[in-house]
Amino acid sequence: MPWELREHAGRHYAVLFHYALPDDAWAVELSEARHGPADSDSAVTHLPGSACLVALVPDENPDLEPTVRLWSPDERVVPCEIMRWFMEQVADQVARCRIAFEQGEVEVVQ
Repeated sequence: MPWELREHAGRHYAVLFHYALPDDAWAVELSEARHGPADSDSAVTHLPGSACLVALVPDENPDLEPTVRLWSPDERVVPCEIMRWFMEQVADQVARCRIAFEQGEVEVVQ
């Protein structure tokens, strides 16, 4: 499962991509990243945390709209710049799914 990291105002955020089989859709998840392994040999400094926003991008039917689910047991604040970045990632995934559908491909790779 690939992910991307972004730092904003001293906090780290992650966007994680994976296929959500029960939803027949690609999931694009936004979370506040947590510190990675303490192993000094690891290049990974942060890992995705628990998702607070999940965009579901259907890949088998272009007529189905992508949706965004909000999840947070606690109140979360997402800076506008991070929300914009997340939505750009979602829009890119929608475009990849549409292209793959038109070309008859089954799987869309991030």
